[in-house]
Amino acid sequence: MDTIIYRFFIFWYICGVILLTFDLLPPWLEWANSVFLITAGVIAIIYFIRMYGAAGGVLYSLFIIVVSIYVEHLGVAYNFLFGSYDYNQNFGLKIFDTPVTIGFAWMLIIGCSHELARGITEKWSGFFRLISFVITGGLLAVTMDLILDPVSYKVKEYWIWQEPGVYYDIPFSNFMGWFILAAIFHAVFLLWNPVKVSHSSLWPSRMALTFGLIIGMFCIMAISGRLFGAAILVGSLAALWYIIYFWRKKGYAES
Repeated sequence: MDTIIYRFFIFWYICGVILLTFDLLPPWLEWANSVFLITAGVIAIIYFIRMYGAAGGVLYSLFIIVVSIYVEHLGVAYNFLFGSYDYNQNFGLKIFDTPVTIGFAWMLIIGCSHELARGITEKWSGFFRLISFVITGGLLAVTMDLILDPVSYKVKEYWIWQEPGVYYDIPFSNFMGWFILAAIFHAVFLLWNPVKVSHSSLWPSRMALTFGLIIGMFCIMAISGRLFGAAILVGSLAALWYIIYFWRKKGYAES
């Protein structure tokens, strides 16, 4: 079943790259965005379940989804943490005027950033490992948002920012908010401190690949929308993260 879900995600991903890049998504197919976000979030949930067990993986995933929806609600209603913005696209069912799919999007972000941060810091020890894991996880999440937000705002108009900013008119508070929330999620993981139940490389590899797939999709859309700077910046950062990630994993294998 895991493999079927992941293959469906890959299929939906390929369809999304084609339809969104060339603006071929008809109005009657707008629900496809919600299906993609939910499927991507489910991929991350399966990753946590396979890595850390069913009970803990499900509870941690629910925590991420519920808290992220609530924080996004506070952001929309009270300009909390991220800045002043409004959703301009129908992402399906809403709770507190916030699309449920946003919770699954955050699930995806935390799954991807967790895997790369884990791979980079796993063999370090003590307080240095803990703080580096949290900071690295937060920076990886911001790396993804550096391409997600400009494309979603400037190209697709999924949401609208009500205040100016230096980076594609997006306020700095948004990126700081992403770092803080992602860091909190990663810190909660450390407090949970689960025992890894699987040493298979299958789901870590899939989650690491998903990080690149999502960034790749949005870089393609950024280029089609003439946001060349964002595509170059995030493409370079993603390549750097991958170099560090695989270099660290190679070091583990040789030690």
